[in-house]
Amino acid sequence: MLLILCGPSGAGKSTLCSLLLNQEADFSLSVSCTTRAPRGQEVHGREYWFVSADEFQRQVSERAFAEYAQVHGNWYGTLRTVIDASLAQGRSLVFDIDYQGAQQLRAAYPNAVSVMILPPDMATLEARLRGRGTDSAEVIERRLVKARHEIQQTAEFDYVLVNEQIETAWEGLQSIVGASRRRSREVWPALQHRFAAP
Repeated sequence: MLLILCGPSGAGKSTLCSLLLNQEADFSLSVSCTTRAPRGQEVHGREYWFVSADEFQRQVSERAFAEYAQVHGNWYGTLRTVIDASLAQGRSLVFDIDYQGAQQLRAAYPNAVSVMILPPDMATLEARLRGRGTDSAEVIERRLVKARHEIQQTAEFDYVLVNEQIETAWEGLQSIVGASRRRSREVWPALQHRFAAP
């Protein structure tokens, strides 16, 4: 399964992504390339593949990315080879990406399952962003403007989760994963031989 988690900064998608990776053994995090510098304890190849702007553009020209976008002044992209290798090994991938990347990824992999994670409302989102204490007032304002635009894309997604309480949102995500694993296009190929004509 390719599971896309999308939502504005502060909606809780990274927390839900971490819960999924801790609870579902067959899921791995899709590691993206980025042109931004590492933060804190980030390690090349674990959180991101950190590449130069020139290297990123070379890969764009070679059509190496299944999706890519510029976010907050930096480029991010998912390599097709990463996705195809995981699928060939029978592993599921979860993507923590923005709506631009989600659109491209769904176009390249139509079977992907997309989930928009929303905050309860804009006031709660703003309080969460300010409560982090990691961004300047200017950065928070940019994130809020971007969040309003991202939220307007919600109808394009397969599922929507409103993250009022993380426990409830996590239960909702588990239900989505369970239902998606039972889609006929996922299950039927392995079962149809049982019902073949003699």
